[in-house]
Amino acid sequence: MTAKEIFNKTMPFCMAKLALGGATVLLSTILFAIVMGIGWLFGDGGLGVALIIWIIATGIIRFAIMHYMGYLVKAGHVAVIAESMKTGKVPDNQVAYGKTKVTERFASSNIYFAVDKLVTSAVKQIQNGIEKVGNALDFIPGMDAIAGLAKFFVNISLGYVDECCLGWTFYNPEQGAFQSAADAVVIYAQNWKTVLKDAAKTMLKVVLGMIGIALIIFIPLGLLFKLFKWSPLIAFLLACMLTWIVKFAFVDSYIMCQMMVGYMQVAPTTVLSFDLYGNLCNISSSFKELFNKGREESPAPAYAATAQTTAIPTAGQTAIPTAGQTAIPASVGTPASQVRTAPVTPPQPAASKPIFCGQCGTKNEAGAKFCGSCGAPM
Repeated sequence: MTAKEIFNKTMPFCMAKLALGGATVLLSTILFAIVMGIGWLFGDGGLGVALIIWIIATGIIRFAIMHYMGYLVKAGHVAVIAESMKTGKVPDNQVAYGKTKVTERFASSNIYFAVDKLVTSAVKQIQNGIEKVGNALDFIPGMDAIAGLAKFFVNISLGYVDECCLGWTFYNPEQGAFQSAADAVVIYAQNWKTVLKDAAKTMLKVVLGMIGIALIIFIPLGLLFKLFKWSPLIAFLLACMLTWIVKFAFVDSYIMCQMMVGYMQVAPTTVLSFDLYGNLCNISSSFKELFNKGREESPAPAYAATAQTTAIPTAGQTAIPTAGQTAIPASVGTPASQVRTAPVTPPQPAASKPIFCGQCGTKNEAGAKFCGSCGAPM
């Protein structure tokens, strides 16, 4: 399915977001009338204080509604988009389906918020590392493509990458939520040339569209308030809130569909580069926490054995990993002369522990030379 088809067929979620945004604006408007009425009793000084109180209270209302209900609606939308990409059709009674999947996948909203926060933070930290060291991260395929994208569009696009990664947790339910989210970040790192290239085109369309939407709302509303000689400040604030509702309900949903479709088209066929886990752990503390929580969900996941920290090479040296180990580079921005060598756990004899396949993650008996599931050499 195309992004446009999924967007059109998942309109109930857009309408739910529109309702939440409308409720936020309605409560904010009622509060404005109350506090400004009280402030008017105290003259111009009271109006100024009332305006400040209203702005703060509006922020609290927006956070209370959007941080909980809005996030869960978005999570349900992500679940439905992932299912649509996986099966080629939108589930029946999609709102109930999305709610059920979110509950099954994350058990509670607190777990969802934790995963979302770690993924978002990890992506931002990795992006900051990219901007600082540039070619130092050439171990990620397509890294040089970022140089050709406008930073403005890239930064906007990164705000939607967490939805792509969370979508993978629904697409791949066999793993724990944290483990599949860590995989999703690595998948993004390996495919961001494709994801961000498509996102930059989408962002350009959206920015132009938002300018048009803002003008459509601002101009008639401003003329109406001027005709009745009402406050231009109120007209401006109301126009801003209406523009935000349209953006939240429809524009953000459209961008999310575009981003997730691009991501889901490449994610299922991506062969994970397991050495990225250790590299990204060095770059991002949030990814490291996500990775460790994934290991707690599954004591011996396929990628765990390849992400163990080994000796870090000093200047002029190249790390050559031994069997079952992965060379981890120094932390981003750390001079080679200041790099410390991490302790290395001596490898155990092959006969003393099982071997996990680097391709499919299947557990094989000690000493196996080929995977019993996919046939890949061990």
